[in-house]
Amino acid sequence: MAVVASAPGKVLMTGGYLVLEKPNAGIVLSTNARFYAVLKPLYDEVVDVEWIDVKVNSPQMSRETAYKMSLKDFTLNCSSESRNPFVEYAVQYSVAAAYTTLDNNKRNKLHKLLSQGTDITILGCNDFYSYRNQIEARGLPLVPESLAALPPFTSITFNAGDSNGENCRPEVAKTGLGSSAAMTTAVVAALLNYLGVVDLPCSGKDQKGENSSDLDLVHMIAQTTHCIAQGKVGSGFDVSSAVYGSHRYVRFSPKIISAAQEAVCTTPLDEVIGEVLKAKWDHERTKFSLPPLMNLILGEPGSGGTSTPSMVGAVKKWQKSDPEKSKETWDRLSEANSALEAHFNLLRKLAAENWDSYKSVIDSCSMHKSEKWKGKFSEASHVEIVKALLGAREAMLKIRCHMRQMGEAAGIPIEPESQTRLLDVTMDTEGVLLAGVPGAGGFDAVFAITLSDSTANLTKIWSSHNVLALLVREDPCGVSLESGDPRAK
Repeated sequence: MAVVASAPGKVLMTGGYLVLEKPNAGIVLSTNARFYAVLKPLYDEVVDVEWIDVKVNSPQMSRETAYKMSLKDFTLNCSSESRNPFVEYAVQYSVAAAYTTLDNNKRNKLHKLLSQGTDITILGCNDFYSYRNQIEARGLPLVPESLAALPPFTSITFNAGDSNGENCRPEVAKTGLGSSAAMTTAVVAALLNYLGVVDLPCSGKDQKGENSSDLDLVHMIAQTTHCIAQGKVGSGFDVSSAVYGSHRYVRFSPKIISAAQEAVCTTPLDEVIGEVLKAKWDHERTKFSLPPLMNLILGEPGSGGTSTPSMVGAVKKWQKSDPEKSKETWDRLSEANSALEAHFNLLRKLAAENWDSYKSVIDSCSMHKSEKWKGKFSEASHVEIVKALLGAREAMLKIRCHMRQMGEAAGIPIEPESQTRLLDVTMDTEGVLLAGVPGAGGFDAVFAITLSDSTANLTKIWSSHNVLALLVREDPCGVSLESGDPRAK
């Protein structure tokens, strides 16, 4: 009786830094890069013990970790050094949530299921990690086809930094898609479904309607797990998109989780989780996805990634030291974010009202650089669409400008010079609507929005600039149940 759940990675298109504070919004796109959690019993028979066995496998990292978990207070014991706090808290909090929400009759069934032990296998799509080194070592070109040639769930390379081979850690060079949030959400979702707490939507099915309260429960446990595992209460947009898919997001009040952080030291875990589930979660979520015939594409420049917490810390320090200037920059950035969102919403509306005109304009613009778009159309309906496209582009240029100003003032590389050069080249390519550094910025993969069939164009340009176009695309679906182990596909 295996249960397989998956959750997507994300790209925060607008709202970097601002999304940390209410009521600022961020537009977050979920992707086709997914983390999978495969759950099944360890033993065929029920073993009546107070401490149950939990085994966690991470084949890509060649890790297997064995735990003993107390069904009395949900303590996890482990003798291994290779521990993953995100998975550990996911197990503890999901089991505590099951005991908190299920009635006595279902609890007996739950106890029997847990007494068989739990086997968890975690798999992440290749897109979460950087495989540039392997591609270059094989002498292959920096193109998506080289990535596609890698086996699914390829092993992550170990670095040679440690002289003692036994203690070396995998070198986890990432692309910035929110691997910890996607992994945490997949494990929580699989556990809650496996234990009979929720009934999640199957892959490819609509996530609205009767499953919304189940998704909300997954969201609450995954957010709590993720925040406590990383030791801070972040904005939560990454977990929110892993659960719900693409949307416009405004954060929850941090006190919901900070109260749980304090309570876990003195209060039984099932009571703490009970309070988390009863709390007033005041985040806002509005449906959003890219307009038709627009594609999300990511390019990995091979600069080594970025530490988001240290970047956020520097921006907060700047805010305290120069509140007036920082507020002015944030207000302008917020205006530009809202303008981009408005232009995208208008383009979706125009596509719905007059599809033929919309498709004709997008297809034509996809073959030309942006400076030529305006002069190509005279019909009023066509001109309106072009105006909205150029408005979105202008809003993105303003976002980039304000993000650079914030980085310079805070002394951090939000849009470093190397990324600026790359983004300028990108935005000057035929069929590219806009480009930027996602989320907190830095040296992670950049994103671009291309029109119609122009993506191949950009892929070639990027390859000539030593940038690897990833296989990632927008997929608006959030967490879901899978029909089987993804390795068997």
